[in-house]
Amino acid sequence: MKLEIKSIPYGRQTITDADIEAVVTVLKSDFLTQGPAIAEFEKKFAEYVGAKYAVALANGTAALHLCAMALDVDSTTRVITTPITFAASANCVRYCGGEVHFADIDPETFLLDINKVRALLEKHPKGYFKGIIPVDFAGNAVNLEAYRKLADEFGCWIIEDACHAPGGYFMDSNSKEQKCGNGNFADLAIFSFHPVKHIATGEGGMITTNNKDLYDKLNLLRTHGITKDASKYKNSPDEVSQGGWYYEMQELGYNYRLTDFQAALGTSQLTRADKNLERRRTLAKQYDAAFKDSEVVTPSSINGNAYHLYVIQVEDRLGLYNHLRANNIFAQVHYVPCHLMPYYKQFGFKKGDFPMAEAYYDKCLSIPMYHSLSDEDQAYVIETIKNFKS
Repeated sequence: MKLEIKSIPYGRQTITDADIEAVVTVLKSDFLTQGPAIAEFEKKFAEYVGAKYAVALANGTAALHLCAMALDVDSTTRVITTPITFAASANCVRYCGGEVHFADIDPETFLLDINKVRALLEKHPKGYFKGIIPVDFAGNAVNLEAYRKLADEFGCWIIEDACHAPGGYFMDSNSKEQKCGNGNFADLAIFSFHPVKHIATGEGGMITTNNKDLYDKLNLLRTHGITKDASKYKNSPDEVSQGGWYYEMQELGYNYRLTDFQAALGTSQLTRADKNLERRRTLAKQYDAAFKDSEVVTPSSINGNAYHLYVIQVEDRLGLYNHLRANNIFAQVHYVPCHLMPYYKQFGFKKGDFPMAEAYYDKCLSIPMYHSLSDEDQAYVIETIKNFKS
């Protein structure tokens, strides 16, 4: 059953004729950036996740950075996050001079363990920590209702890193679906539109929120800290020019803008988001069934999982990784624990600090999971894994 030379990656984008047409339309228009396609994408994405506001950005890392800036992270700020995430989830705090603290993960869900976070908060005086950044890892949605109660108890804000989970949700205490990024519990949420994500724009990111003040601040920071809104000018009337050219730089911001053709691609992809998400869940069920009676440990099934990744755990991870590559299947590891990175070890973190995260890392492997993965290709992946002998 081995396929001809074909490579099967762990994730990939799907671009349709409709996507291409949407981009070409913008390329033929008057605006390649700062045009109407941005606002359209923001509006439709906010509606999709159920939030009041959305701010489109150059990438997910830029989104994290601006979230930290908008929440006034500085050298006095201490923030808790998970060691099992892409480094940007922690780095955004460091960009602003803040101090990163890690807490261990739940070995069943791979999510930041709320009990470990509570223990860390209780070890220090109230106010010692200012924020929490939980991550919807692999598509599993963090219970933000529980985190909101904890954050309120200790005076913390929340940034939800939802890069892996557009369309994902958790069930609240009233058995109601709470979509990732809807703003009901987190102060800010961020998404990524990297090609391996559910919605691909090449590069790109989004922040969602229900807080108007934060929304206004993000819009300012996204464009150099500059505004042309006369109602918000800070200079005295005699200093304000009445010419149409006048603008004010009010904050030290960045050029973190998304282009219009990227936004058009995102809007087009968004029309298929629910269909693609359903396909991911079907693929996950098929993996679950295939490995049910094997030595492969499959991820815990949680309602609302958006399945950005399908992470298995095996004893001989390196052996299986190499075996798959030899058969043109390109699995990946998500992630090397942040606290073991040389950069973070300089702050005193070391092996043994977070045993659940380290145990997970020793055995984890992300196998192909993307909505255009065919049943035939998935069957080949399953067969290749089952045929592996360490």
